[in-house]
Amino acid sequence: MANDLTIHLVDDEESFRRSLTFLLVSAGFAVRAHSSAKAFLDLLPVSEKSCLITDLRMRGIDGIELLERLRHAAINIPTIVISGHGDIAAAVQAMKAGASDFLEKPLREETLVAAINRVMAPKRQSRPAAGSETVAARLRQLTDREQQVLAGVLDGLQNKMIAYHLGISSRTVEVHRANVMAKMGARNLAELMRMTAAIEALAQPSSDESAAPARAWPTYAR
Repeated sequence: MANDLTIHLVDDEESFRRSLTFLLVSAGFAVRAHSSAKAFLDLLPVSEKSCLITDLRMRGIDGIELLERLRHAAINIPTIVISGHGDIAAAVQAMKAGASDFLEKPLREETLVAAINRVMAPKRQSRPAAGSETVAARLRQLTDREQQVLAGVLDGLQNKMIAYHLGISSRTVEVHRANVMAKMGARNLAELMRMTAAIEALAQPSSDESAAPARAWPTYAR
């Protein structure tokens, strides 16, 4: 639904900024391109029907600092972080800073448009966030190995590093990750990151034994 939506694109690489602007305009979006995070911040406030797409690595204010400044200013704008150096650690950092989604370059039009529609979907159409009890129930469905893989994901490790720590193949890690996503009810990494707070709360020791979580997070040798 691109009609009344404005995409604010922040990227300090001119050639990429131009090509992505062309892609978005061709997809039917109104686009305002900014050569730096400062240029975008100077424009604030923006319309409520806006979406921010920002590169992770930029000169001056990078994507993470931009997200942190928006959060400190209590400005809530759905944000998609993109990176040509994408990895799980970068995705975790972006999600903790408030990103709605994380995509790696090169970007495919259908993937980017789907991400925009997803982060801009009206709240009434989005699923309610899972509460602590729901997360606990989903957590109990995970096998010990799946919990170890999840712990690695939340630590920002790539599949090959998780595989190394656990002494299994990268392909096996991929299978376990897929199972984790399905059992936790997470459609993407961003949604899994949003469950982190509830998961960490469950892992905290409680003075009330009856309220203690059924299972603590496993550890693995680093």
